[in-house]
Amino acid sequence: MIFLNGALIVFGVLELLNVLLLYKAPGLRKGNSLGFFNAYEKTKEDPEIFALVSYLTNWVAGTKLIFIVLLIGIIITGNAATKVFSVIALIFSILTFFSRLYPAIKIMDENGQITPRGYSRTLATMIASFVVVFALTLMIYLFWFHP
Repeated sequence: MIFLNGALIVFGVLELLNVLLLYKAPGLRKGNSLGFFNAYEKTKEDPEIFALVSYLTNWVAGTKLIFIVLLIGIIITGNAATKVFSVIALIFSILTFFSRLYPAIKIMDENGQITPRGYSRTLATMIASFVVVFALTLMIYLFWFHP
């Protein structure tokens, strides 16, 4: 079960770092902050639009925080079955990136709305890596360590 806990902890820490960036420095070009989007700085020119973008940014960060806290609870108190299903749920939820978010960011990248260019591919590789790591962790647990 250490493989499952390890994968869940690493993911939780990475997401917590993203939450901190979104709350404290959303304009940076690190993690999954908004600084990669050229339009982010432009939103500051219109207080109404900037307020909306700030609200939505904080909403995303707050939602991520909810899942991180739930993940901590699962790591601490969850049995093996709960952790297995949590990993499966993370795989499917992370894969939704490719159905809605990736097509949008790819178009923005192609239109020069993202800096640096090619960031959509970097992000897709990072997201796919999460899925692969979770899938491998799940297979290792199920085939070698599951009683």
